[in-house]
Amino acid sequence: MIIDFKKYSSVKIGSQFEVEVLEQKCDFDGFLIGGANNLLVSNSPKKLGILGKNFDFIEILEKNREFYILKIGCATKSSTMYRFAKENKLAGFEFLSKIPGVLGGLLKMNAGLKDENISKHLQSIESFEGEIPKQNIAFKYRFNPLQKPMFSAKFKLYFGFDAQKDTILKNTRDNQPQGASFGSIFKNPSGDFAGRLIEAVGLKGFCKNDAMISDKHANFLINKKNASFEDAIYLIELARKRVFEEFGVRLENEVIVI
Repeated sequence: MIIDFKKYSSVKIGSQFEVEVLEQKCDFDGFLIGGANNLLVSNSPKKLGILGKNFDFIEILEKNREFYILKIGCATKSSTMYRFAKENKLAGFEFLSKIPGVLGGLLKMNAGLKDENISKHLQSIESFEGEIPKQNIAFKYRFNPLQKPMFSAKFKLYFGFDAQKDTILKNTRDNQPQGASFGSIFKNPSGDFAGRLIEAVGLKGFCKNDAMISDKHANFLINKKNASFEDAIYLIELARKRVFEEFGVRLENEVIVI
């Protein structure tokens, strides 16, 4: 299928490219794009793929008075997972209410908010080669070392949906900039915040054509209308360079550049 990334990706940057739809598990040797919510696609990306509808599901493998064990397809939207947990009074997915994307992308980034992340209640991930237990995956902050395609995952969620936490996490996301964006540009360095460092070097609100380092939160890049890949990369590299020169801190991308 053909996907126009200027329309499909959350940052609204990119061109039209052929994307292979995977309807069954296979050893795909390209990059799976998921919901393209944390991606910046270049003018000549590597081979691209996307999971088909067969991987959009939530299956209850086990349930009792204390918990559910769920198998979830990696094409399942975060909003679907959030609603399922809320409707069934399960704790652990409250943070997904304001994080866009599909499960595959969430797992790839070990996505999270505050002290929550997608690997916290994970039991295993299913790849083409079989099931990989969580304990065999060296998850870190916004990092998953697996380089192979992920097709589904198992989670253990206990009863006790936390309405207070749900409200707090929603408010946290509501304070972030609006507009076409891929979310955070950089991971927060240990003991500090990327946004604070970028603002400290004077780049908050700085523009390159229609690409702008947000004037609300300096760790967000906003496409005001017709920003190009080159515009976005210029700002990303400028921020990295200025912060290193001023503070000696090497900012690491959270956005994935293809």
